[in-house]
Amino acid sequence: MITTVSAAALEHKDLIIKLATHFRLPVVYAYRFFVARGGLMSYATDIIGQYKRAAGYVDRILKGKKPADLPVQMPTKYDLVINLKSAKTISLIVPLTLLARADEVID
Repeated sequence: MITTVSAAALEHKDLIIKLATHFRLPVVYAYRFFVARGGLMSYATDIIGQYKRAAGYVDRILKGKKPADLPVQMPTKYDLVINLKSAKTISLIVPLTLLARADEVID
C-alpha cells in the first residue's frame, strides 16, 4: 500500500500504522516520521533541503527579484528510510539490495 500526502493521512497516521501492522500490510509512507513511529518505509523528498532552497528564494525576493521571474524548482533529492523492526513484525524480509540503497535504516 502507498499512502499519499494528505491531511487525512497526517491526522490518522497512528491508526494507519496500527492497522497496516495488524493486517501485515507493507506500506510506503510519504514522510519519514511515519517510519519513526513504526511504519515500514518511506520514500520522500528531502524536506530540509526544500526549506533551504525556499530560504534562498525569500532572500532573492527581499533583494528585489520578482517572484514571477524565479524558476519553479522540483525536488532533487529523495530519501529512502526503512524500519527493520516493522519489517520483522509483519514477517517481511527486506532484500539486502534495498537495504544497501536506503538512506537510513531504523533497527
